[in-house]
Amino acid sequence: MKVYVSADIEGITGVTTWDETDLQKAGFEPARRQMTAEVAAACEGALAASAEEVWVKDAHDRAVNLIASSLPKGVRLIRGWSGHPLSMMQEIDASFDAAMLIGYHARAGAGASPLEHTFTGRCIEIRMNGRPVSEFAFAAYAAATYDVPVVLVSGDEGICAEAEELVPGITTVPVKRGVGASTISIHPELACERIREAAETAVAGDRSALRLDLPDQFSLEIAFRRHADAYAGSFYPGAVLAGPTTVRYETDGFFEALRALAFILRG
Repeated sequence: MKVYVSADIEGITGVTTWDETDLQKAGFEPARRQMTAEVAAACEGALAASAEEVWVKDAHDRAVNLIASSLPKGVRLIRGWSGHPLSMMQEIDASFDAAMLIGYHARAGAGASPLEHTFTGRCIEIRMNGRPVSEFAFAAYAAATYDVPVVLVSGDEGICAEAEELVPGITTVPVKRGVGASTISIHPELACERIREAAETAVAGDRSALRLDLPDQFSLEIAFRRHADAYAGSFYPGAVLAGPTTVRYETDGFFEALRALAFILRG
């Protein structure tokens, strides 16, 4: 069995301010240690469920956050950004049996986290087929492109609720709740314990029931804060300026949607 793990930091227990997510700021070091601990717990759970290979994508900011020496032996760690449209799911393919998303967070505009956003702070909202979506949704569809089910997500309560709506039956591990500019988090050790146990159960369970069907058509609407960003993004082939601050792009292939998103958001 081969398991894929994608890791972000804004959904890690205790992480509350942008300084804690920034490699250059003093608050980052404790946050990266906890991020590493929660990812390690997910890997340990997968290995306990008889996974033979576990690949981890460091998927926050510059993608050099996880402390490799603190992960279980045998884990393959993907650091940095290759520029591939799969982005936070780089290297996912049909050889994997399951995927898990650790430290994920509420989408832009959800009102569920002081750190909510979708890929970039330049966007107010990203909609797919008329529905506001998060980084979780894009990761889940990226995995589904290769028929890989996402079996577990951990993070804030907002992203866990969205995941349960999009993928009924998915295992979720909420480790905190956002209240305005604050968070209410469970203890770091308890978060790791719950993630480890949930990962083992999810990977060993009926993964086929969690396979996500891809829509036949994808319509993206990217609402920027600034008109200038929308104007520049509208020059991607096939994209149009649907309003002063909104770019629309339509395609019948999800990979093409990811490719367009990567370039439109590059800005």
